[in-house]
This record gives sequence, structure tokens and C-alpha cells, in this order.
Amino acid sequence: MQIRVGYELEYSCPQPTPMILTLNVHSSRVADLVSVDHITTVPAVPLDQYRDGFGNWCSRLVAPEGDIRISTSAVIRDSGLPDEVDIFAQQHPIEDLPANTLVYLLGSRYCETDRLSEIAWQLFHHSPFGWERVQAICNFVHTHIRFGYEYSSPTKTAWEVFNDRTGVCRDFAHLAIAFCRCMNIPARYCTGYLSDIGMTPPYSVMDFAAWMEVYLGGRWHIFDPRNNERRCGRILIAQGRDAADAAISNTFGANTLKRFIVHRDEIPNS
Repeated sequence: MQIRVGYELEYSCPQPTPMILTLNVHSSRVADLVSVDHITTVPAVPLDQYRDGFGNWCSRLVAPEGDIRISTSAVIRDSGLPDEVDIFAQQHPIEDLPANTLVYLLGSRYCETDRLSEIAWQLFHHSPFGWERVQAICNFVHTHIRFGYEYSSPTKTAWEVFNDRTGVCRDFAHLAIAFCRCMNIPARYCTGYLSDIGMTPPYSVMDFAAWMEVYLGGRWHIFDPRNNERRCGRILIAQGRDAADAAISNTFGANTLKRFIVHRDEIPNS
């Protein structure tokens, strides 16, 4: 299938403001693009692009004083299949893990493994190793955390989510990631487009979604503690240790986000 994706963001800045945007489809999905997701700005400003250490495509710009609109629209191929399931995927002993996965065992800005380790072992040490343990973690987070946009906070950490029992999708991901790391399972944060393809109405508000990937059985697997179901049309934009590595924008000065629209729609077969 083919999916049209894109967004429209509008910022207002009281003075010229440098920005770093992480809004392009991740390098691992670039080959699937039918039309490229070029970033357009109104007014037009120069953009410099680079790929960071997590494979995320980033764009640097200086927003002028006043309003700036940032948008893109692209078409991407997708299998149309739900996220893969591999119930036999096994957990690796730490000494056997590839070196590039080890960073995803460590605590990070939003995932405080030191504060959650004892809790994680109390909750999950009886669960089977591997896929079933990760699913047990997702089940716990999904059923114990209440979702609501009113609970969103840019500073909320996994420890606070566990104690408040509220959050948005990034908070669900952060708590599940922290629990996985506490149980010696590499886990990384992911954000991108998540479609409602194959879902029944009512549909959720269009937004960027957050989920996680865990390393089991020699490769990375998708888990979604917020929805706790296998979904199709999931398109990665950015990944990292947590949301600090995969923020859609970093602004270096005062600004107001005036408009935020995300779209992702299946293109009907002609």
C-alpha cells in the first residue's frame, strides 16, 4: 500500500531563532519513499541537513522574527502488515549483546533505571524471559497508566509517570523502556507516524506517536505500550535513548507553537 504523510507546524518567534528539526522519515525507511519528504518553510529560509548518531535526519534553520510555517507532504510504500510478532524471540545475556545495543541498557534523561530497578524486579522477575517478559511490561504500563493530552509535560520522566499513573504516548514508552532496561533488555525510544488503517472508528486525533523497540533474538522488535496492539502503517521518523534524542524540534530562543497538524492517510488503489 501507499500512505501519504505530512505535517504543518507554525511558530511565532519574537526574534531570529535557531532551530533543529527532526521531521524527515528515518534513514531506515528512505528507500520506501515514493515522493521525498522535502521540508518547506514560509517564508523560505536556508536549511542545512545532517544525520545524527542514531540515523535520524535533522535540519538546521534560523526562524526569522515573526511567524514561520514548516510543512511537508510525502508518499511512502508500506507492506500494510501489522507489526511483526515473534513470541520465541529470546533475551540475550548481557555479555553476548552487540556493542551498539549497550547504550540502550543505560539510564537516560527520561528513563531513570536507578530509581525504577527494584520496582521492575519486584513486578517482572517471575515473568518468562524474552518476548513474554516485554509483553508483560507493556501490559502493566498499558493498564496502569491513564492516557490524556491534559497530562502532557515536556519534563515528565518515567519515575513520575509510574507515580502519577498518567501520561501521553511518550510517557507510556518511557516507562516501558525504563522497565525493560532494568530487566537487562535493550530498549530504545521511537517516534513517527502511526495510521488508523485497519482500525474501527472513532479515530484518534492525528498526532505523532511514540513507541519502543527492544532487542531480542538478534534484532529489534516493535512494542507499543500505549496502544498495546500490533498496528500497520507505522512509519519511523526518529529514535534514540529517549525523547531527548528524538524531539521533533529543538528551539534555541523564545517561541510559540501556533499550529500543529499531522496527517497520514492511505492512498486508495486506482
